[in-house]
Amino acid sequence: MLRCGGLTGAQPATPEAQQVADEVKLQVEEKEGKKFEVFTAVEFKTQVVAGINYFIKVHVGNEEFLHLRVFKSLPHENKPLSLSSYQSSKTKHDELTYF
Repeated sequence: MLRCGGLTGAQPATPEAQQVADEVKLQVEEKEGKKFEVFTAVEFKTQVVAGINYFIKVHVGNEEFLHLRVFKSLPHENKPLSLSSYQSSKTKHDELTYF
């Protein structure tokens, strides 16, 4: 159940969440200044705004994780996904929260 503004509960990553992560991978790599051999979405939350914010926990190898916030605009706007923000140096057990 989505309500405007609130975050959904964490869910295991779906193919859609992985696709969202994959589409912003290059933006993350540019900001981090490195390439990620592993970039696997493990869980996600969504937030309905004027579009959808995806909060995605991504495994990037070893014990390292990133949290991504990706904005998906409304379909009629026909805009690419944009990496709004991300957090590095996360662990498997760090909770996905709004940032």
